Amino acid sequence: MSSVPGGTTDQLLPIATGRRAAQVVGGHLRERPLAGALTALTAVAASAAGLIAPWVLGRLVDAVGGGGSVWPYVGGLLAAAVLVAVLTGLSALLIARLGETVLARLREAVVDRALHLSSATLDRVRGGDLLSRVGDDVAKVADSVTSGLPQVAGAGLTVLLTVVGLGALDGRLALAGLVAIPLYVLALRWYLPRSAPRYAAERVAMGERSQALVSSVQAADTVHAYADEQRHRAVVTDRSERARDIAVGVFGLFTDFGWRMNRAEYVGLAAVLGVGFVLVRGGDLTVGAVTTAALLFHRLFGPLGLLLFSFDDVQSAGASLVRMVGVADLPAVPDREPARTPHRPAVQLRGVSHAYGDGPPVLIDVDLQLAPGERVALVGASGAGKTTLAGVLAGGLTPRTGTVLLDGAPADLRAHVGLVSQEVHVFAGTLADDVRLARPGATDAEVRAALTVVGADWADLGALVGEGGRELTAPQAQQLALARLVLADPPVAVLDEATAEAGSAGARDLEEAALAATAGRTTLVVAHRLTQAARADRVVVLEAGRVVEEGTHAALVAAGGRYAGLWSAWTARG
Repeated sequence: MSSVPGGTTDQLLPIATGRRAAQVVGGHLRERPLAGALTALTAVAASAAGLIAPWVLGRLVDAVGGGGSVWPYVGGLLAAAVLVAVLTGLSALLIARLGETVLARLREAVVDRALHLSSATLDRVRGGDLLSRVGDDVAKVADSVTSGLPQVAGAGLTVLLTVVGLGALDGRLALAGLVAIPLYVLALRWYLPRSAPRYAAERVAMGERSQALVSSVQAADTVHAYADEQRHRAVVTDRSERARDIAVGVFGLFTDFGWRMNRAEYVGLAAVLGVGFVLVRGGDLTVGAVTTAALLFHRLFGPLGLLLFSFDDVQSAGASLVRMVGVADLPAVPDREPARTPHRPAVQLRGVSHAYGDGPPVLIDVDLQLAPGERVALVGASGAGKTTLAGVLAGGLTPRTGTVLLDGAPADLRAHVGLVSQEVHVFAGTLADDVRLARPGATDAEVRAALTVVGADWADLGALVGEGGRELTAPQAQQLALARLVLADPPVAVLDEATAEAGSAGARDLEEAALAATAGRTTLVVAHRLTQAARADRVVVLEAGRVVEEGTHAALVAAGGRYAGLWSAWTARG
């Protein structure tokens, strides 16, 4: 598997090799040996049953020439048709069912890994690329599994068994049909090297198109504010046109491949009929036998053409499959059961430095200590590194250098630190289930108690929220997030501008909710409002990734330094 490329931001997720994708799919198939064996047996039986009709038709020709009755052969043809229909339908059903089962496991792995990507990885990669892999790529592979895979598997077996049957009928006729093979090979050798890179480029172009759309929609308010719609529309148009042009080019290549295939079929059938004519004149074969051979060879046209033409879908689905496996193979942040303990540990950050990719340093040799149960406010200008420092303490970011210690020892930060950020997602479902995400086994009484702590008196546990449900205001959504923190009860809490979305009317209530949710916990607050800093036990001022001041609110205001300037500007706003 390839790794995430270096760089700063806006990178593509890794893409697995074809061999790795085959290993993953093979592993899922080996987990279902009985289903796999039954599917294979049914597919072979369906393809073998298809040989009955050409054989019966050949005998029918001889029977007509000899003046015999044709009704037994007519009955045989009808019976063969029914048998082929039943077995083919059953085979397609079993193949699709097995393929869908394997795809479901792979889809679950991809989505699970996407949900467990570390913050560092999410910061580096393109959102559109990830969206296209869990959307477009999954849909492409799913379509191939349900419609393409049964046809390809059946066609492959039909070709194999038909060639065997043709050889058993007469080896000379089989050899005559083989003259088409070089033409098929030449057609493939012309097509494959040209099509594979184009399909890979098409998937990348679709990801870039998704990225352009997502970026424009997410930044819609800012785009409107700066009247920048035309530029964003031009970017979306450019990405869409590029994806379209690649798709049109691929289709043109595919049609050119089609006539090369037809040429091979005509040459092969002409060879079989020519050799058959010579053998019939010499008395070596009957007209019925040559008829059977011609029908068998003609029977190859459909499945063999399907196999070769299916390289179009196979390569497209394969390009999507390796992208899915690339996500599934990414290192994930494991699930952790939050630590719930009355002990509130001391927190130490020693020599913490961090940078994103090849970009400039965001944190530089930060040393910071939080006493047990202490509430520390982190303030500074935009870009000072506050959110990065919060991410390091929460365990979402691994610093380039330095360590984070709890009570003087390394610890699983994600199990001990609860993070509430400015961006809160309200999941579709009941309000109780939304809060219960923090602790799935919590009772309704415990959920209600957590909501009471944060002052969410408006909350109805049975109310539907999220998509299709009640729309919550920004302060209400933040109260849900704070209630999750209370329910999880971690010993350390990090609030990263958790009250920033509240308007002035709801700011004080939300600040009170944040104080109540973190009461007694060792807490780091990235303060969007300096009133939060004023109520903290200690204030730390960050500037250009360095700690430049720390102390109590009163002491820093009296010192007349950077914090005093920030406070003066804040109070002047009213």
